[in-house]
Amino acid sequence: MTPIEEGDSSALATRHSPLATPSGPLSGVRVLDLSRVLAGPWATQMLADLGAEVIKIERPGVGDDTRAWGPPFTTKADGSKGDAAYFLCANRGKKSVELDLATPEGAEIVRELSKTCDVVVENFKTGGLKKYGLDQASLAAINPKLVYCSITGFGQDGPDAHRAGYDYMMQAMGGLMSITGQPDGAAGAEPMKVGVAVVDLFTGLYASNAILAALMHARATGQGQHIDIALFDVQAAMLANQATNWFVSGKAPTRMGNAHPNLAPYQPFPCTDGMVVIAVGNDGQFRALAEALGAPGLGADPRFLTNALRIEHRAVMTAEVSALTAGHTMHSLMAALERAGVPCGPVNTVDQVFDEPQAKHRGLEVTQDRADLLAPVRTVASPIRMSVTPVAYDRAPPALGADTDDVLGPLRANR
Repeated sequence: MTPIEEGDSSALATRHSPLATPSGPLSGVRVLDLSRVLAGPWATQMLADLGAEVIKIERPGVGDDTRAWGPPFTTKADGSKGDAAYFLCANRGKKSVELDLATPEGAEIVRELSKTCDVVVENFKTGGLKKYGLDQASLAAINPKLVYCSITGFGQDGPDAHRAGYDYMMQAMGGLMSITGQPDGAAGAEPMKVGVAVVDLFTGLYASNAILAALMHARATGQGQHIDIALFDVQAAMLANQATNWFVSGKAPTRMGNAHPNLAPYQPFPCTDGMVVIAVGNDGQFRALAEALGAPGLGADPRFLTNALRIEHRAVMTAEVSALTAGHTMHSLMAALERAGVPCGPVNTVDQVFDEPQAKHRGLEVTQDRADLLAPVRTVASPIRMSVTPVAYDRAPPALGADTDDVLGPLRANR
């Protein structure tokens, strides 16, 4: 684990010690994970963090595509290249089984495993598993209580159901890139993707929520079901207020750089040594901001009295606030704003995130040993904090096929 600062050891050691929760809130739930890359594995990692047994089926000799999505790569104990860092982010807590689904034997083993599983997660193309007898209808006939979650680009029906889907194309097709990036006419203006595969991540979260709901239903009624999650649908849902802005106004939102369509000021402002985001959520906070910047007249300016007026006069208001913040260091500006009760935060690089005192206190870095690697595996802790059944980190992201014999041995012995 990340070293715990003196005075914090009791709570953090309990929260993150694998010994503290040998079985999490999903203890007894068995998940058969046929997914790869990010959306499906993100969902199943959440289930694993919460105590489910997750059996990850991987192609023999190759494994999940993301094992090769580098650099950077881990280093094996013998000095050779290990898994890509990308794989590590979404596969903690799982068992890895090498199995070829395309062979009759491999497909039959999956069918046998499904008899003892509560959940199946897959992200093959729509209908892609039917030829192997591994589609929802086939496995439901074997295990009627099975919760079967299919994650695809466009869903199980519709004119685009046959198409493959990737996060980047969904950010484009689903409108996110049209509202992300500098506005037309500004330097560097073009539609911009988000810095992580945010559609995949949201899809994993929606999928895991749906799975938990379906599990509750299955346990109450004995009835499983098919969950149909589409990246395109998720991206549309993610538009949130921007979609309803369009529904209400009839005007399609556009790119605004770092500005907010419904609030002002709500963006980064310059300092002598970096930038600080100021997030004003109401008129009182704006007046407090003006006082903290030594310009009380700004808060009384008729052009800026309400949020709607500040949006109407956004350009001049932003210029005036920027001129006031530019003479501050980040530290001095944030200290003044904190005293005034104005929400703010530094624009951190990734390394600076994990150096934040709050990140250290909350234990946001998880360190786990894996026998075949030269150094421990470092991943980001689950943000879930539960008072009675906390998350347990009892398995590092697995080596390819590390659990094949343990999982399949009993099945093969009984055949």
